[in-house]
Amino acid sequence: MKFLDEAKIYLRSGDGGDGAVAFRREKYIEFGGPDGGSGGRGGDIVFEAVDNLNTLIDFRYTQHFRARKGGNGAGSERTGKGAEDVLIKVPVGTQILDEDRETLLADLDKAGKRITLLRGGDGGFGNTHFKSSTNRAPRRADKGWPGEERWVWLRLKLIADAGLVGLPNAGKSTFLSKASAARPKIADYPFTTLHPQLGVVRLSHTQEFVLADIPGLIEGAHEGAGLGDRFLGHVERCAVLLHLVDGAAGNVVRAWRTVRRELEEYGGGLAQKPELLVLNKADAMTPRELTARRAALAKASGAEVMVMSGVAGIGVEAVLHALWHRIQEARQ
Repeated sequence: MKFLDEAKIYLRSGDGGDGAVAFRREKYIEFGGPDGGSGGRGGDIVFEAVDNLNTLIDFRYTQHFRARKGGNGAGSERTGKGAEDVLIKVPVGTQILDEDRETLLADLDKAGKRITLLRGGDGGFGNTHFKSSTNRAPRRADKGWPGEERWVWLRLKLIADAGLVGLPNAGKSTFLSKASAARPKIADYPFTTLHPQLGVVRLSHTQEFVLADIPGLIEGAHEGAGLGDRFLGHVERCAVLLHLVDGAAGNVVRAWRTVRRELEEYGGGLAQKPELLVLNKADAMTPRELTARRAALAKASGAEVMVMSGVAGIGVEAVLHALWHRIQEARQ
């Protein structure tokens, strides 16, 4: 399944049905009178967040959603039938934005959450509604009220407890494959991860969390360099960021600062989120290099630096347990 996290769609709710002008005429009934019914209500446009979707790819092929018009009124005070609502199912974590792509209209961040975005038009009154003691035979009936229409943007922000960030080739996909059942693409060249990946980490029957891996960041990502920084939206909802630094690449402090700078430029509170800093690829460094680079990174960041090797599986369990405790603290 292809991954798509943004889509623009057109919505239109249904018009209300028209009211009717009718009069009662029956044999042996001395006085008739108006009996035109009102129109039915037009269909609404309703969004619902569901669990079994994780991409907006369906909206690439279906971009127009229109609800039906309500039924017209009829004689014998018959009200027109209300039109059915159009239910649009989206993945959990979908945001609905106005056409300007900035105004937030709805945030469907929980499974089962519903929002009626556009309401259908009310039905017009039939002439029975206008009957009074001074107007015994009204010949007035209203047209149905028009529905609403607008273009909106759908933006998916994945729901995860922890997010993986780092430079390309920092070992994020390898770590995700070791920690969960996810099978992301792994290769020895940059940008093997082209779209976000989710994995469920199970430490025990009661300890599990969702880990999100996004494409690597490079210097200038906020200006569009590399794959840009738009995928950072998928870790905005995370409680903790797991920052992997490639220890075998050399200047670990510069690598850490590059990613931190991109997080600050992106905004969204990412730079203020709790961060677990891990020096990866311990098996590719000598003990002396490992000690020196870990100390330099700890001094620059002012935080504890954990060490692991995703390929060899060294320190992975310790990192996962530390990540679980950070998630618990952040959620509380």
